[in-house]
Amino acid sequence: MGSGSLITFPTLLAFGVPAVTANVSNNVGLVPGNVSGAYGYRKELAGQWKRLLRLASASAIGAATGAILLLKLPAGTFKIVVPALILLACVLVILQPRLNGWLAKHRRAGSENGGPVLWAGVLGSGVYGGYFGAAQGVLMIGLLGIFLDEPLQRINGLKNVLTFVVNGVAAIVFVCVTHVDWILAGLIAVGSTIGGYLGARYGRKLPPMALRVLIVIIGVIAAVKLIFFP
Repeated sequence: MGSGSLITFPTLLAFGVPAVTANVSNNVGLVPGNVSGAYGYRKELAGQWKRLLRLASASAIGAATGAILLLKLPAGTFKIVVPALILLACVLVILQPRLNGWLAKHRRAGSENGGPVLWAGVLGSGVYGGYFGAAQGVLMIGLLGIFLDEPLQRINGLKNVLTFVVNGVAAIVFVCVTHVDWILAGLIAVGSTIGGYLGARYGRKLPPMALRVLIVIIGVIAAVKLIFFP
Protein backbone atom coordinates (compact mmCIF):
# COMPACT_ATOMS: atom_id res chain seq x y z
CA MET A 1 0.00 0.00 0.00
CA GLY A 2 2.95 2.37 0.42
CA SER A 3 1.54 3.60 3.74
CA GLY A 4 3.78 1.82 6.22
CA SER A 5 5.33 5.13 7.30
CA LEU A 6 1.90 6.31 8.42
CA ILE A 7 2.27 3.83 11.28
CA THR A 8 5.98 3.56 11.92
CA PHE A 9 6.94 7.24 11.80
CA PRO A 10 4.36 8.49 14.36
CA THR A 11 5.28 5.52 16.59
CA LEU A 12 8.93 6.56 16.61
CA LEU A 13 7.95 10.14 17.47
CA ALA A 14 5.72 8.88 20.29
CA PHE A 15 8.77 7.17 21.83
CA GLY A 16 10.68 10.44 21.79
CA VAL A 17 12.89 9.89 18.75
CA PRO A 18 13.87 13.24 17.15
CA ALA A 19 11.88 13.93 13.98
CA VAL A 20 14.74 13.88 11.47
CA THR A 21 16.38 10.81 13.06
CA ALA A 22 13.01 9.05 13.08
CA ASN A 23 12.39 9.95 9.45
CA VAL A 24 15.85 8.84 8.31
CA SER A 25 15.86 5.57 10.28
CA ASN A 26 12.30 4.85 9.19
CA ASN A 27 13.21 5.35 5.55
CA VAL A 28 16.22 3.04 5.72
CA GLY A 29 14.24 0.39 7.58
CA LEU A 30 11.44 0.36 5.02
CA VAL A 31 13.70 -0.47 2.06
CA PRO A 32 13.64 -4.28 2.65
CA GLY A 33 9.85 -4.10 2.85
CA ASN A 34 9.79 -2.30 -0.49
CA VAL A 35 11.81 -5.14 -2.01
CA SER A 36 9.44 -7.71 -0.53
CA GLY A 37 6.36 -5.86 -1.78
CA ALA A 38 7.79 -5.36 -5.27
CA TYR A 39 8.69 -9.06 -5.52
CA GLY A 40 5.18 -10.04 -4.47
CA TYR A 41 3.75 -8.06 -7.39
CA ARG A 42 6.26 -9.30 -10.00
CA LYS A 43 3.52 -10.89 -12.14
CA GLU A 44 1.76 -7.53 -12.48
CA LEU A 45 4.97 -6.03 -13.89
CA ALA A 46 4.82 -8.15 -17.05
CA GLY A 47 5.07 -5.87 -20.09
CA GLN A 48 5.85 -2.79 -17.99
CA TRP A 49 9.65 -2.90 -17.80
CA LYS A 50 10.30 -0.24 -20.44
CA ARG A 51 7.81 2.06 -18.73
CA LEU A 52 9.30 1.20 -15.33
CA LEU A 53 12.86 2.09 -16.34
CA ARG A 54 11.72 5.44 -17.72
CA LEU A 55 9.75 6.38 -14.61
CA ALA A 56 12.42 5.00 -12.25
CA SER A 57 14.82 7.66 -13.50
CA ALA A 58 12.38 10.33 -12.34
CA SER A 59 11.95 8.60 -8.97
CA ALA A 60 15.71 8.40 -8.43
CA ILE A 61 16.36 12.06 -9.27
CA GLY A 62 13.43 13.19 -7.14
CA ALA A 63 14.42 11.02 -4.19
CA ALA A 64 17.96 12.38 -4.08
CA THR A 65 16.59 15.93 -4.22
CA GLY A 66 14.07 15.28 -1.46
CA ALA A 67 16.62 13.62 0.81
CA ILE A 68 18.96 16.61 0.48
CA LEU A 69 16.08 18.99 1.22
CA LEU A 70 15.27 17.01 4.39
CA LEU A 71 18.82 17.48 5.64
CA LYS A 72 19.00 21.18 4.71
CA LEU A 73 15.52 22.55 5.59
CA PRO A 74 14.10 22.99 9.12
CA ALA A 75 12.79 19.72 10.57
CA GLY A 76 9.28 21.13 11.08
CA THR A 77 8.72 22.23 7.50
CA PHE A 78 6.98 19.00 6.49
CA LYS A 79 4.17 19.68 8.98
CA ILE A 80 2.83 22.30 6.57
CA VAL A 81 3.62 20.62 3.25
CA VAL A 82 2.85 16.94 3.82
CA PRO A 83 -0.87 17.12 4.81
CA ALA A 84 -1.66 19.08 1.64
CA LEU A 85 0.13 16.53 -0.54
CA ILE A 86 -1.60 13.60 1.13
CA LEU A 87 -5.06 15.16 0.69
CA LEU A 88 -4.26 15.93 -2.94
CA ALA A 89 -3.33 12.29 -3.43
CA CYS A 90 -6.63 11.16 -1.91
CA VAL A 91 -8.53 13.41 -4.31
CA LEU A 92 -6.60 11.90 -7.23
CA VAL A 93 -7.46 8.37 -6.10
CA ILE A 94 -11.17 9.23 -5.68
CA LEU A 95 -11.39 10.88 -9.10
CA GLN A 96 -9.22 8.28 -10.81
CA PRO A 97 -11.98 6.29 -12.63
CA ARG A 98 -13.62 9.41 -14.11
CA LEU A 99 -10.35 11.12 -14.97
CA ASN A 100 -8.91 7.92 -16.41
CA GLY A 101 -11.92 7.64 -18.72
CA TRP A 102 -11.53 11.25 -19.83
CA LEU A 103 -7.82 10.82 -20.46
CA ALA A 104 -8.42 7.61 -22.41
CA LYS A 105 -10.38 9.66 -24.95
CA HIS A 106 -7.72 12.35 -25.19
CA ARG A 107 -4.60 10.23 -24.79
CA ARG A 108 -2.45 10.50 -27.90
CA ALA A 109 -1.17 7.39 -29.67
CA GLY A 110 2.21 6.27 -28.36
CA SER A 111 1.72 7.91 -24.95
CA GLU A 112 1.26 4.60 -23.10
CA ASN A 113 4.06 5.66 -20.76
CA GLY A 114 2.17 8.75 -19.62
CA GLY A 115 4.33 11.27 -21.45
CA PRO A 116 6.47 14.03 -19.93
CA VAL A 117 3.68 15.15 -17.59
CA LEU A 118 3.64 11.81 -15.77
CA TRP A 119 7.45 11.76 -15.67
CA ALA A 120 7.41 15.20 -14.03
CA GLY A 121 4.71 14.05 -11.61
CA VAL A 122 6.73 10.98 -10.61
CA LEU A 123 9.74 13.28 -10.16
CA GLY A 124 7.71 15.44 -7.78
CA SER A 125 6.46 12.36 -5.96
CA GLY A 126 10.08 11.25 -5.62
CA VAL A 127 11.01 14.59 -4.04
CA TYR A 128 8.14 14.15 -1.60
CA GLY A 129 9.14 10.55 -0.83
CA GLY A 130 12.80 11.43 -0.33
CA TYR A 131 11.84 14.28 1.98
CA PHE A 132 9.23 12.57 4.15
CA GLY A 133 7.94 9.34 2.59
CA ALA A 134 4.65 8.74 4.41
CA ALA A 135 1.84 7.98 1.95
CA GLN A 136 4.06 8.50 -1.08
CA GLY A 137 2.43 5.34 -2.43
CA VAL A 138 -0.98 7.04 -2.26
CA LEU A 139 0.32 9.96 -4.31
CA MET A 140 2.05 7.60 -6.76
CA ILE A 141 -1.07 5.48 -7.32
CA GLY A 142 -3.09 8.62 -7.99
CA LEU A 143 -0.61 9.82 -10.61
CA LEU A 144 -0.14 6.46 -12.30
CA GLY A 145 -3.85 5.70 -12.29
CA ILE A 146 -4.72 8.93 -14.05
CA PHE A 147 -2.07 8.82 -16.76
CA LEU A 148 -1.85 5.09 -17.45
CA ASP A 149 -4.65 2.98 -18.90
CA GLU A 150 -4.00 -0.02 -16.67
CA PRO A 151 -5.92 -2.01 -14.00
CA LEU A 152 -5.33 -0.87 -10.44
CA GLN A 153 -3.40 -4.00 -9.49
CA ARG A 154 -0.86 -3.51 -12.32
CA ILE A 155 -0.53 0.12 -11.25
CA ASN A 156 0.04 -1.04 -7.68
CA GLY A 157 2.85 -3.33 -8.84
CA LEU A 158 4.49 -0.46 -10.71
CA LYS A 159 4.08 1.77 -7.68
CA ASN A 160 5.80 -0.77 -5.44
CA VAL A 161 8.96 -0.77 -7.55
CA LEU A 162 9.05 3.03 -7.90
CA THR A 163 8.59 3.37 -4.14
CA PHE A 164 11.54 1.02 -3.65
CA VAL A 165 13.64 3.24 -5.95
CA VAL A 166 12.68 6.36 -3.98
CA ASN A 167 13.36 4.86 -0.56
CA GLY A 168 16.51 3.12 -1.76
CA VAL A 169 18.08 6.25 -3.24
CA ALA A 170 17.10 8.35 -0.21
CA ALA A 171 18.52 5.68 2.09
CA ILE A 172 21.87 5.80 0.27
CA VAL A 173 21.99 9.59 0.76
CA PHE A 174 21.11 9.29 4.45
CA VAL A 175 23.64 6.54 5.15
CA CYS A 176 26.41 8.56 3.47
CA VAL A 177 25.59 11.95 4.98
CA THR A 178 23.75 11.73 8.30
CA HIS A 179 23.15 9.61 11.40
CA VAL A 180 21.00 6.48 11.14
CA ASP A 181 19.73 4.69 14.25
CA TRP A 182 20.49 1.16 13.06
CA ILE A 183 18.60 -0.53 15.90
CA LEU A 184 15.41 1.26 14.94
CA ALA A 185 16.09 0.72 11.24
CA GLY A 186 16.64 -2.99 11.84
CA LEU A 187 13.40 -3.42 13.75
CA ILE A 188 11.46 -1.58 11.05
CA ALA A 189 13.22 -3.64 8.36
CA VAL A 190 12.01 -6.91 9.87
CA GLY A 191 8.44 -5.68 10.22
CA SER A 192 8.33 -4.03 6.80
CA THR A 193 9.67 -7.12 5.05
CA ILE A 194 7.02 -9.35 6.55
CA GLY A 195 4.31 -6.73 6.02
CA GLY A 196 5.39 -6.04 2.44
CA TYR A 197 5.13 -9.70 1.50
CA LEU A 198 1.76 -10.22 3.21
CA GLY A 199 0.40 -7.00 1.72
CA ALA A 200 1.39 -8.09 -1.78
CA ARG A 201 0.04 -11.61 -1.26
CA TYR A 202 -3.39 -10.59 0.02
CA GLY A 203 -3.70 -7.04 -1.36
CA ARG A 204 -3.84 -8.44 -4.90
CA LYS A 205 -7.06 -10.28 -4.01
CA LEU A 206 -8.92 -7.11 -3.05
CA PRO A 207 -11.45 -5.70 -5.53
CA PRO A 208 -10.25 -2.42 -7.13
CA MET A 209 -12.92 -0.37 -5.32
CA ALA A 210 -12.05 -1.86 -1.93
CA LEU A 211 -8.37 -1.17 -2.53
CA ARG A 212 -9.14 2.41 -3.57
CA VAL A 213 -11.32 3.03 -0.49
CA LEU A 214 -8.64 1.62 1.80
CA ILE A 215 -6.01 3.87 0.23
CA VAL A 216 -8.17 6.97 0.72
CA ILE A 217 -8.99 6.08 4.33
CA ILE A 218 -5.30 5.69 5.20
CA GLY A 219 -4.45 8.95 3.46
CA VAL A 220 -7.16 10.97 5.23
CA ILE A 221 -6.22 9.56 8.65
CA ALA A 222 -2.59 10.51 8.04
CA ALA A 223 -3.50 14.05 6.99
CA VAL A 224 -5.78 14.58 10.00
CA LYS A 225 -3.07 13.27 12.31
CA LEU A 226 -0.44 15.62 10.90
CA ILE A 227 -2.74 18.68 10.89
CA PHE A 228 -4.41 18.35 14.30
CA PHE A 229 -2.00 16.16 16.28
CA PRO A 230 1.51 17.12 15.06
